[in-house]
Amino acid sequence: MIKLFVGLGNPGPEYEDTRHNAGFWWIDGLARELKVQLQPERSYWGLVARANVQGNTVWLLQPQTFMNLSGKSVGALARFFKIKPEEVLVVHDELDFEPGQIKLKKGGSHGGHNGLRDIHAQLGSPEYWRLRVGIGHPGQKGEVSGWVLKKPPQDQWNAIQEQIDRSLKAWPLLVAGDMDKATVQINTNKPPRPKPARKPAPPTEAYGPANEE
Repeated sequence: MIKLFVGLGNPGPEYEDTRHNAGFWWIDGLARELKVQLQPERSYWGLVARANVQGNTVWLLQPQTFMNLSGKSVGALARFFKIKPEEVLVVHDELDFEPGQIKLKKGGSHGGHNGLRDIHAQLGSPEYWRLRVGIGHPGQKGEVSGWVLKKPPQDQWNAIQEQIDRSLKAWPLLVAGDMDKATVQINTNKPPRPKPARKPAPPTEAYGPANEE
């Protein structure tokens, strides 16, 4: 079962709505679902909440160390409560997915994500679960830093929030440890396809029958 839910982001109001904070958004949603409130915990360098679910203790964590040192916070809490890497779920932004696409996976490389890189080092293992929240890619590698630290436009924001809400419905499966069902439920959520704009019909008095395209 998942005992520790971690959302990655950067602390401070200036980063609150930026793409890099998608993990924070998900944890905020989970806190509402579990009716708990995140509180500062200096021992773990983060905002922490504890919930009792089906007789089991579940932890929610938003590291306040800035993204590059996320592992400092995650490692401190996991070590103190003897939580194994495979009992940890890290929610983070994913450049390789379009906004509104979310996927659950276990293990793998950090893919250049600095938050995951530090968590790898602190946990001493890549075998934790990840929930990857798509934020899209700017198209050029040199523009990535600016992209993740900017707010998404309204259409992308809506797509991301819709999929966060949908994936949160799988939290009981994650807590119960039914990872196969959780993976199917989360990964089959597809981003909404934009509806093509309707072409206005040509005036009948000026044109003959329209040819099929």
